Parts: sequence; structure tokens; C-alpha cells
Amino acid sequence: MPHAPMTPAEYWDKYKPYKGEGVQPAPQAHRFDWTQYSGHGPGAEVLGHPRRALELGSAEGKEAAHLARQGVEVTGIDFSAVQVERARAWWKDTPGLSFVHGEACAYLSSTPAEYDAIYSVWGAVWFTDPEDLFPRVFERLAPGGVFAFSQAEPVAGSYGPQQMRGKWLEGRERELTVRRWQYAPETWADILKRHGFTDIDAQVIKAPEPENLGTLLVRAHVPA
Repeated sequence: MPHAPMTPAEYWDKYKPYKGEGVQPAPQAHRFDWTQYSGHGPGAEVLGHPRRALELGSAEGKEAAHLARQGVEVTGIDFSAVQVERARAWWKDTPGLSFVHGEACAYLSSTPAEYDAIYSVWGAVWFTDPEDLFPRVFERLAPGGVFAFSQAEPVAGSYGPQQMRGKWLEGRERELTVRRWQYAPETWADILKRHGFTDIDAQVIKAPEPENLGTLLVRAHVPA
């Protein structure tokens, strides 16, 4: 009998599994990385100097932990209960840092909190319809606040919502069924402008090795 398709929640529960016996060590949080290449490209300075920040799709939480260690009050939200539990265990002694289990749009619609920066590092922005997400981000940012996100460099000709297919998890026979949104940098800029954002910078950061995949990095502001 064929297996049922893997749900998005199941995928994120299994994303970046750490193997081995016993409690796994926390990842290093000495740097804020937007790209998939450690130490390559800009860091936390992209966000300016926020007092409060929200990460959409915080996963293991290392970027959130890095900001919190710099004195920023940070909330990380993730769709996966497994990821949230692991991040809480790893960073429980980090002041000013908390993790919430939930979906990004639902959280933004329900929280009364206001943030100086909302960001996503290869996270929820990639996997959420911007027409649903961007207005909610705009409403929760303080005047002059920063919205920034990164994801894989888009593939020319494969724009809009794309179905991720294939057996992406080791040892799994069930196919992955997760959608992601990708556009050229200028299209992301147009979408953000339409939703009221200003001072938009959308670019592709080339990989250290030219033959490897680059990283899309987008930053925008709400009017001051």
C-alpha cells in the first residue's frame, strides 16, 4: 500500500536531525549567517540595532540566540513542536530569548507585540504565501522597523509557488509535500512595495565557489 504524503509538520519535525546517543550539543551561535555558507556574507548588521526581534521559522535557534546574546529581546516561532522543544532545551539559559510553537501568519495575527525587526533565515518566509504573510509582518513592525529574509537563489523560470517533491529525508519512503515561494529579486521588491514597504534591497549573494548555489537576501523597512 502506498504511503500517505508527508505533511509539512512531519517534514519540519525531522529537519536537520542530530544523530547519536544522548543529549545533542547546541550549534555554535557566535555569528549570524544569512547564507548556507558559514562566515560568508553579511551578518546581524542587516537588522540594524533592534531592541525586540521576531524570527519566523527559527528551527534550531542559533541566529535568535546570537541576537539575544547581543542584548536583543528575541522571540522565535516555528511550525515544528520538535524544533521548538529542542531550541528551548539548547538555549534555556539565554536571557531575553523565547521560542513559540505556531504558524507564522496565525502568530502575527494574534500577538499584540510590536517588533523593531522581523526576519527569516531560510525559514517561514520561503514557505508562506507572501500575499498572506507580508501584510501581517507590516502590521507588527514598529515605525522604521526592518523586515529581512534569506532563502536559496531562485532558479530562472521556476517562479511563484513551487512544490517540493522527492524523498528528502534519509530512510523515508514517503514523499515530501511542501510548497515554497521563489521569485527574482526585482519581483520580491515589487511585492514588498505593493504591501507598503520602503527602502527595499533585494539581491543574490553569490556562493564562495561560483558553481554552487547562491543566497537571495531581501531587506525592507516600514515607513518611520
